[in-house]
Amino acid sequence: MSRKRALIADTFCLTKRRRCAADSETDGAADVRSSLQYLMTLFSRKLFNDSLPPVVLKHQLYSLHNDKTLVDKQVVRSDCIACMDVFIIALTHSEALVFSFPHQNELRENGELLMFQLGFDSEAFALVFAEDYRTKVLQGEAGRETLGTVEKFLAKLIPGCSDLSFNKEKMLNEFLFTDREITQLVKSGVLTVRDAGSWWLSIPNSGKFIKYFIKGRKAVLGMVKKSRYGEILRTELEERRTTSQVQFQMKYHVHDIMGAELVECIQTTSGTLLRYVD
Repeated sequence: MSRKRALIADTFCLTKRRRCAADSETDGAADVRSSLQYLMTLFSRKLFNDSLPPVVLKHQLYSLHNDKTLVDKQVVRSDCIACMDVFIIALTHSEALVFSFPHQNELRENGELLMFQLGFDSEAFALVFAEDYRTKVLQGEAGRETLGTVEKFLAKLIPGCSDLSFNKEKMLNEFLFTDREITQLVKSGVLTVRDAGSWWLSIPNSGKFIKYFIKGRKAVLGMVKKSRYGEILRTELEERRTTSQVQFQMKYHVHDIMGAELVECIQTTSGTLLRYVD
């Protein structure tokens, strides 16, 4: 494999590597919900003119929780834990999310948890809070001819549908959409084509997010690699000025490369040391 292809593989594939232990930031993230809320604050809303809901990658939670299975139980439905080809969006409520697997299923069944595949990596999952998703979708549809169809879709989806994708039979016979309305949903961005006769649930206008995220990840990994001995203190990396390639906050990307196990983490008396992994 050429060096260029190897770099692409290292950058985009979330390979199995040793996960990093959480630093003191986890003191304020006692559970998965509070961790999500913290990570959401690192999302750059202004970067997208506030047109996107805050998005967090599920593996970023692994940088705050040592127990990967615990995280998965909170954000992945029991029959989907092994399905690593989808993205997940967590929809919040005022109730506290406890570490209870049955309660998690209740959140899914109540329509508070939706799943999304964005498609740039089969092992990456995205999470978004509920009201943000609904609000931004409807905000983007304001004044458009597709608004009524999108409102109808959200009304059927959010109350209790936990599907990742929809086939034509379900859209026509259960949801009672016409072919024209399905086309409108694709046009609005709430559905994307999966294959002939089926569609993934989607986040409208997420393409720009994916572009910035991928570029930023490559740039931040490059910073680690170019550091002396290919390692740098986490605090030092987080304090670095962002370049034109890094559009998100540095902490956002640091949680990404830690949780995705793209760097090795070593605990030292000076803090967590991030080491580039070939």
